[in-house]
Amino acid sequence: MSFQVKILLLSFATSTFISMIAIPILRKLKVGQSERELGPKSHLGKSGTPTMGGIILIISTLVLSAFLYFDYSGDEPEIATRLLPMIFVTLGFGIIGFIDDFKKVILHNTDGLSPKAKMAGLLIISIVYVCMLTFVFKNGCNIYIPFMDIYIDLPIYIYIPFALTVILGTTNAVNLTDGIDGLSTSVTTIILTAFTVISIILNIKETTIFGCIVIGCALGFLLFNLHPAHIFMGDTGSLLLGGAIAGISLYLKLPLLLLIVAIIPVIETLSVIIQVVYYKRTKKRFFKMAPLHHHYELSGWNENKVVTTFSFITLIASIIGVLAI
Repeated sequence: MSFQVKILLLSFATSTFISMIAIPILRKLKVGQSERELGPKSHLGKSGTPTMGGIILIISTLVLSAFLYFDYSGDEPEIATRLLPMIFVTLGFGIIGFIDDFKKVILHNTDGLSPKAKMAGLLIISIVYVCMLTFVFKNGCNIYIPFMDIYIDLPIYIYIPFALTVILGTTNAVNLTDGIDGLSTSVTTIILTAFTVISIILNIKETTIFGCIVIGCALGFLLFNLHPAHIFMGDTGSLLLGGAIAGISLYLKLPLLLLIVAIIPVIETLSVIIQVVYYKRTKKRFFKMAPLHHHYELSGWNENKVVTTFSFITLIASIIGVLAI
């Protein structure tokens, strides 16, 4: 257990230190958030708060991953090698998010990456990751069924599209969860903790190591992202965290567990789908605003209450998820 604690503390310290350097720089560069007029009125006061904070997660995750890769390369080279696919998908998604944020904030292109270009980038990274797991690391095409204690083998022509759907769906769901100070960071950190605990139970060292890296980095960032936020993560952070969750869940053969532990991102996504479908049919809104966290804001909940409630629900769901193994 000591090595997990050391990685967690080192990641936390690194992320905190980088945050303290990066936030003043981003503020000087006037890399500020622009709040939508159609959004909750309470958010209008956040305009100008530095965004693209996910770059802190990229740098800290990269530094810690590189350090631990070389550290394990000597005594446990197989563990070091098996870290690579998770590092690839996590940082790859973060870079796609960074390009999108850079175009929006620095180049003042309000559209950022076009939806087609963004999806193409995410899809390419997802395909490479799934192929690495399947053909290079021989992880197989079997997935675990929660509570039933069985694995089912999927034909490769079904497994690959399924895995790609899991990755893209998870990152989109995490992206939709981002919208209130500290919400996405809190929820995803709890989800990552659940998968890391499962990794410890199953004695899978590489996912334990990488989980601890991302958790520590996210906690360091969260210090500055809680309400009132000093920095927002942007797509850079939300896509990175989504990639980490999806990547680890597939590596552990536990994508179906996301339906339990990632219940909040799932519900946030469903709220958007329900809102769109209902509005198209009735020209009325089912929720006051979607995603769901904005509905509760407009219903009188303050941001801290939303974050606390959603985090508590995620914690309970994560405990259930761990018990389902």
